[in-house]
Amino acid sequence: MKQQSCVLFSLLIVFVYCTITLAQSPAAAPAQGPVAASPPSPVISQTPAASPAQAASAPAPTNVTKILEKSGHFTVFIRLLKSTQEENHLLTVLNNSNNGLTIFAPTDGAFSTLKSGTLNSLTDEQKSELVKFHVIPTFLSTSQFQTVTNPVGTEAGSGGRVALNFTTYPNSVNITTGLTNTSISGTVYADNQLALYRVDKVLLPMDIFTSKPPSPAPGPAPEKLKPKKEAPVAETPVVSATVTTSGAVSSVHYHAMLLGICVVAAMLSL
Repeated sequence: MKQQSCVLFSLLIVFVYCTITLAQSPAAAPAQGPVAASPPSPVISQTPAASPAQAASAPAPTNVTKILEKSGHFTVFIRLLKSTQEENHLLTVLNNSNNGLTIFAPTDGAFSTLKSGTLNSLTDEQKSELVKFHVIPTFLSTSQFQTVTNPVGTEAGSGGRVALNFTTYPNSVNITTGLTNTSISGTVYADNQLALYRVDKVLLPMDIFTSKPPSPAPGPAPEKLKPKKEAPVAETPVVSATVTTSGAVSSVHYHAMLLGICVVAAMLSL
């Protein structure tokens, strides 16, 4: 009995100790609910800057004068392109049109065969026309010259005096202008938009280097038709008839009067 009381007392002490220890220990933090997510910050889309490799891969605008400068032997033609502002026109067409261009570039040797002072004698307008005469406003590969219809119009126009004629052979393409007869001597540059061919003679248009036919003289002015004189109106015999009829009527009245007098006289004599 005494042992049971000791056990119970010991259990009581242990219970009291545990209770005091638990009371002194810090309370557990209350469970927190899910933390509300903060609204995402707006994402500003930025176009990534092109890397040097990407910038280098972008195709550069086709520039005819730079191609000719790199090739060499076209100093005079380049000077004409720049002085006439045609290089800007070609650059605009090549980068804004799907038709393309075909250009025949005369070499410096081709210009040296011209008579001395030929280019200096031309006006600015004629120089511009001369350059345009070497440009066809569409892309033509060497094989396409076989199917063109002569005469072929140029940037200078489509009339016979500013057009080109082509004759193809197995290994060459002949060009005639009416004053110049030459052939394509090589391809300077070609892609799907620009065909730049070398020629060893300057293509001379008849519109500049031959006298233009005189304008037809005006014909004589048509004669004005003179009004015809009206024929004199013939006197109508109406008046004469009237007069004659009146005279006849008067004569009848006269004879009737005499007859009446005679009748009256005969009756009185009875």
